[in-house]
Amino acid sequence: MVVRRLLVFPLLLSLAVGCADVEADVTASDRPSKASSPSAPAAPPQPPKPKPLPLPQLPRGGRTLFPTHQLVAFVGAPGAPALGPLDSNLEERARRLEKLATSYRGGRTILPVMELIVVTAQGAAGRDGKYRSRIDPAQIDRYLAVARKHKMLLMLDVQPGQAKPIDEVRRLEPWLRQPDVGLAVDPEWQVGPGQVPGRVFGRTSGAELNEIGAYLSAVTTKYRLPEKVFVFHQLTSRIVTNEATLRPHPGVALIKSVDGIGARGAKEATYRGLVTKLPKGVHTAFKLFYVEDTRHGALMTPAQVLALKPRPELVIYE
Repeated sequence: MVVRRLLVFPLLLSLAVGCADVEADVTASDRPSKASSPSAPAAPPQPPKPKPLPLPQLPRGGRTLFPTHQLVAFVGAPGAPALGPLDSNLEERARRLEKLATSYRGGRTILPVMELIVVTAQGAAGRDGKYRSRIDPAQIDRYLAVARKHKMLLMLDVQPGQAKPIDEVRRLEPWLRQPDVGLAVDPEWQVGPGQVPGRVFGRTSGAELNEIGAYLSAVTTKYRLPEKVFVFHQLTSRIVTNEATLRPHPGVALIKSVDGIGARGAKEATYRGLVTKLPKGVHTAFKLFYVEDTRHGALMTPAQVLALKPRPELVIYE
């Protein structure tokens, strides 16, 4: 009996081992291999990143004005020859301005400027009592089209009368948001309540000019514009009070235009007197009058103007 049990045990043991081997083989065959496992879904193709739009440029290239460029301007308004040469026949005036500007190159890139008077001080109050008139917007577009054809800047000039300068400037934003349009203000024609332009000298302040400069800076930043011209005209020192408070504004080239009238000696003396203590960042301009100056002698030549110290970076002809 014992022998029989001993003979049966190895047989049972071999059967048990064989079953274990079969079960292991089946289990292994049922387990999915790495090669047959489903792969993760492929990421969808990414569209190419759009190229950034090129930044707007000045009419003759670049995004900063000085010291690269030399500006030369004609002033005027349609149908008003007393206000300067930009009164009519704009194509002929543009060609004449281009030729004149080449005389001022002096190692720089010339950039002619059309200074269009868009707000004109008046001796009569007008319907709103502000003693100023505004140009037809279609005329601004006409001048801008000619300026662009000849790769020139257009500068919009404001004579406020009794209106607030910043209000008149804000109305011009549809044009000021363009890369080739600048601004000029003429505080000689900015008067207070009870005053009439032309009967008294108007005036402005450093704070008021800073307000306009900050506004232009915001427009320049918002629309990614090149440096924008901002000119303030000045005939005598009392026309701008607290001038020392003027400060730079990013994206704005602030220019003081000295508008002295008379013979060469008087004009040069006025220029020296108004530019000796310029606030930081203020550039200079010099104005010539075809009629008023020549009553006292010959009109100053480009060489004589460029010899002024500091060199005027904008020369204006009225």
